[in-house]
Amino acid sequence: MASLVWTTPTSSSASSLFSYCSLTQRNFLAGRCVAPNAVKCELTEPVNGKPFVPIISEQTLPKFLQSRRLENAIARNNNTRLKIFSGLANSALSQEIAWYMGLDLGKIHIKRFADGEIYVQLQESVRGCDVYLVQPTCPPANENLMELLIMIDACRRASAKNITAVIPYFGYARADRKTQGRESIAAKLVANLITEAGADRVLACDLHSGQSMGYFDIPVDHVYCQPVILDYLASKKICSNDLVVVSPDVGGVARARAFAKKLSDAPLAIVDKRRQGHNVAEVMNLIGDVKGKVAVMVDDMIDTAGTIAKGAALLHEEGAREVYACSTHAVFSPPAVERLSSGLFQEVIITNTIPVMEKNYFPQLTVLSVANLLGETIWRVHDDCSVSSIFQ
Repeated sequence: MASLVWTTPTSSSASSLFSYCSLTQRNFLAGRCVAPNAVKCELTEPVNGKPFVPIISEQTLPKFLQSRRLENAIARNNNTRLKIFSGLANSALSQEIAWYMGLDLGKIHIKRFADGEIYVQLQESVRGCDVYLVQPTCPPANENLMELLIMIDACRRASAKNITAVIPYFGYARADRKTQGRESIAAKLVANLITEAGADRVLACDLHSGQSMGYFDIPVDHVYCQPVILDYLASKKICSNDLVVVSPDVGGVARARAFAKKLSDAPLAIVDKRRQGHNVAEVMNLIGDVKGKVAVMVDDMIDTAGTIAKGAALLHEEGAREVYACSTHAVFSPPAVERLSSGLFQEVIITNTIPVMEKNYFPQLTVLSVANLLGETIWRVHDDCSVSSIFQ
């Protein structure tokens, strides 16, 4: 029987690994927004082949989070003008966000007609309210995007004061520039659609490239999920001298460098690859030393896992002791699960910005929740407080 216990890094190695936190961020992680993954499951083997999914409940909350929940419950009575609605793409994450904030999800009716058209009806008044619509545009991207647009339109026509689209995963983000002639820039098109539908603000997690924020003509709050993953890695008690952060491609060097700096300024390695076509990658060589090290590969998303799997194979060839894969968005298009569960990785660490179907579970998979991070960000946006201070 698995036992859930609250753990914090106590060893010197874990303390040095946890040195990435500034005082502000320590307070944030320790009180205002402790991710559910902070409750660790003392298991050496997966339960029934399912991944380790850290979960918290009212009984397992530490005292400071219980008090925070009490504050949220009181705030709920004073914030009738703040409403959260969920689309169908990731209702579990929406429920976790509402639970952290001490709110109930708004009542909404979404259905599909026989011909596939989407119908949305709000089942409570939003007149004069600040409305937050939680809907990632994950696969099926087109259906989820259209659902979000219709939800925004329904809120606008219902006289909502402000409409914020909370998009944990922003689909089409990779189509952010022209690499060949006569290509579209779909990220800009999607940004225009969301704006024209009536959204007043967008809140998104780990966009594929920062330039996507500039495609919107409305404010964009960019939420970085690094603190959640870094906090979990700190609990692994890996000696900081054994770590090396690896970028799976040249385009992700800036992301990996920022990640490495917060892991006690760990050394950086880069996998050089040549892409021959969409969703096809060929690894060429490695820049940096990983021999005898614990390699942590960092990327914003895992789609077919071709890039990260070939990179991991190269790291093992170059003498890496263990390889961890860390990614915010788990798209997991076939054959991603087969590649990730082939034994190349000690652990694959992702977040729940995209729901993981049970058929895609495998023993090395760890899912961390970003619900508290998003809930805290929504509170700060609603209260007109700084969002960037969370990550400083």
